[in-house]
Amino acid sequence: MHLAHTTGDPATTVISAQPVVLPAPGRGEDLQVRVSAPAAGGDLPVVVLSHGFGCSMRHYGPLADHWAAHGFVVLQPTHLDSRTLALPPTDPRTPLIWRHRVTDLSRVLDGLDALEAAVPGLGGRVDRRRVAVAGHSWGAQTAGVLLGARVLGPDGEVGEDLSDPRVTAGVLLAATGLGDDLTPFAVEHLPFMRPHFATLTTPTLVVAGDHDRSALSTRGPDWFTDVYHHAPGATDLLTLHGAEHSLGGISGYEAAETTDENPARVALLQRLTTAYLRSRLAVDDTDWKEAVAALGADPEPLGDVRGK
Repeated sequence: MHLAHTTGDPATTVISAQPVVLPAPGRGEDLQVRVSAPAAGGDLPVVVLSHGFGCSMRHYGPLADHWAAHGFVVLQPTHLDSRTLALPPTDPRTPLIWRHRVTDLSRVLDGLDALEAAVPGLGGRVDRRRVAVAGHSWGAQTAGVLLGARVLGPDGEVGEDLSDPRVTAGVLLAATGLGDDLTPFAVEHLPFMRPHFATLTTPTLVVAGDHDRSALSTRGPDWFTDVYHHAPGATDLLTLHGAEHSLGGISGYEAAETTDENPARVALLQRLTTAYLRSRLAVDDTDWKEAVAALGADPEPLGDVRGK
């Protein structure tokens, strides 16, 4: 049990358990999950958070803690690409890790009974009718598939539908753009990075940094806004001024991989993602409008919001 790290809000007690292990036949490793939730309250909506390449369930505390402190049950699986599992590149699962990642998120939702039971006092407090997915970087591509995005095959054919009807909202942070703009290295080594956004119809907030440049793309920071422009369900785009791929430092408190540390930017992202999730999951329909209005009224805003 701990007090969530939040900015500008009263500290709220959050309870968490890790690792909660879900059996995963055919995966080669059982699935480890971190569960975080507020210590009190009922009818709690669910957010499944997919980490970026190499990270684990222990990352993204600035988001997971904040969401849990504001009324969400946050479920964080550790995917097979995590450095904590140390799979070698020659592992036969490597070419399909993107697919294992998607299955991990669905497996988390399938295992809600076990995950709920693992946290003392959480039983009976989870609202399974209100579920969102979120992800950062590769995790955003993973979460996007549950929201309806698909992966293009080598001949440009649209891949199968792996969306999950239990998911009714999403937050995609620094999501990779269209595969047409991959570098030759990425085309050769990361063929799954060819998303098809036209089928993503679930309401989704897209977050991008206007200084985010990827070595995998021939384009600039606008590459990370493709999902907003091409997905019918991407209702809103939050662009963070001056933000690079870490978006100010969301992967962890004082994380070494953060290149653009900015606590104020992270605090803004905490507030706006929480407001979006609360509005889309019918916790409070006014939160998002009020948060966007407050950002627009700021004389020196750290970002801007566009909506469709």
